[in-house]
This record gives sequence, C-alpha cells and structure tokens, in this order.
Amino acid sequence: MNAITAAAGAPANALEMLKQHSIVVADTGDVRSIAQFAPRDATTNPSLILAAASSPAYSDLLRAAVADNPGAPLAVVADALLVRFGCEILAHVPGRVSTEIDARLSFDMRASVLRARRIVRLYADAGVPRSRILVKLAATWEGIQAAAQLEQEGIACNLTLVFGMPQAVASAQARVSLISPFVGRIYDWHKERAGERWVERDNAGLFDPGVISVSAIYRYYKRFGIATEIMAASFRNVGQVRALAGCDLLTISPALLAQLQQETAPLQPALSPNEAANRQMASMHFDEGAFRYAMNDDEMANDRLAQGIRSFVRDAQLLDYLISEAQR
Repeated sequence: MNAITAAAGAPANALEMLKQHSIVVADTGDVRSIAQFAPRDATTNPSLILAAASSPAYSDLLRAAVADNPGAPLAVVADALLVRFGCEILAHVPGRVSTEIDARLSFDMRASVLRARRIVRLYADAGVPRSRILVKLAATWEGIQAAAQLEQEGIACNLTLVFGMPQAVASAQARVSLISPFVGRIYDWHKERAGERWVERDNAGLFDPGVISVSAIYRYYKRFGIATEIMAASFRNVGQVRALAGCDLLTISPALLAQLQQETAPLQPALSPNEAANRQMASMHFDEGAFRYAMNDDEMANDRLAQGIRSFVRDAQLLDYLISEAQR
C-alpha cells in the first residue's frame, strides 16, 4: 500500500502526518467540504446522500436526475442521482468514489448484481471509467457473493457494514477490492451494552473494541498476503483514527478531518505490514453454513449488521420520497 506523500518539509498537522501512513478518504456526500481536506478518495452511503440531496445546495442534482428520467421508476432515478453525486465528487478527488447499492437488496444476490451493472453503465455514460468507481454492498452472505461475481466482471467492490472476522475472511475469499469495517458502530455497541459499567479511559485508543476488531482484520490480511484493502470507517473520535494510523485507508467525516487539521501532536503508525507478517495465527475459511453460524454466534456483529441495513433502508425510502416529490 502506497501512502499519500506529504508535501515537502515536515507535516504541519495531524492530518498531513496521517496521510504519510494511510490513504485518507472523505466520508461525505457534501462535495463542498471535500476540497478543503484534499483526500484521495471519497465514500458515500444512503444516509450521506440523503443529507446532501435534502440540501438546497444540491437541489439542481435532484432536479436533473428527475428531468433526465421522465416517468422512470424510483429505483432508476435514485441510481441516476447517486451517479450524479459521484461524478460531482470525482471532480474534487483524484481517486475513487464508492457508490452504494440499495440496502433493500442486501439479501438478493442477483438483484444486487443487476443494480451494480446499471450504476457502472451510468458512470460509463458520464465518461467515468471503472477504475474510479467502487460499488458498495452490505457484507451479507448474498452481498459478498454478488461482489465475487462483479469482481470477475471487472467491477471493483467495497463491502460495507463489516463488523468482524467472518465477514472479512469471506470477503477475502471472494477477492473483493476493499472492505469497510465500522470502528465506531462496534464501539457504540459495547458502550451501550456496558451501560454504567463503561469506563472510557479503559476502552480508548488501542483498547477501543472497534480498534481491536479492525486491527485483528488488518493483521490477518497482512499475515496471509490478502490483497483486499481495508478501509476503516465510522469513526467517533480522533483517538480511534490515531490508533488505526497505518491501516490501508481511513474514511473520515469532515468534522474529524477538521479536528485532525487543527492538531499538531505527533502521529505515528499503529499498524504495519511487517509487524503483522510475523504474527502466529491460523488461516480461516467460511462456506455459507459456517458464515451464517459465525454471524449468528457473534451478537454484536449480527445486531450491527441488521441495524445498519435497517438504517440504510429507511434512508433509501426517504430518498425515494424526495424523488417522488420532485417528480410532481
């Protein structure tokens, strides 16, 4: 993994230091905020696109998607809108944008593949090559198998809502381009479960349960030479970001990017391929039955995956409502 090279001279702030060790990705659908932080890539999800599409600043994108698809089903207009946002974002980043498949298809492999192909065609019609797109799918068993099929067709995929090793290993078996393990949502689950017993200082930094989970996936991938990239996501604080410096990619919200930009305390890599390569661990394999059993056995991963899909479905439904209102 080649980290972004810092500007000449010593880095001025923690964000620039971080870019020496990890690829920084903007976690937003707000095009205006991206240029400020100069990330290489950008990633979106239904919640971020809904927030952006609801803003008057982007009402022209919504109107254009509706006008270009008169009488089309909501799903067709929604994909057109997602691609319009993606094209706007790509004008401000040199790398890739992740565009998510409708979460309502999370358990339908065939429909997910068809939807992904349509999104890629829409990007192609807009002059965007496949090399600049990641199709994003939930890391259900069906989503992982859809990604495996798409990767064979030359469509790079980002498997999202990853909460543990079974999803990470199955994704690696599918030879997907990238996974997005959710640091903050793992942290949230453990904090909520602990309640009054939670002691923040005992669960911060390297002891953060979300950091521990992503670090374990990183070390497993590097130990066994897995090419799939790891993009840690869903950060709650800069301490989590610092504790995962060195991870392949980090997708960070504008608020935390701004905070990192203001910090000057030294930032060193917490993860390295060389350290991981020397660790002793057993190789794993998951077929469908083993995957489903392992997910069922992991209460946190099972809960957070289901909750994440439900949340993204709600936002997809709200986006449908925005589109239907614009169609009137």
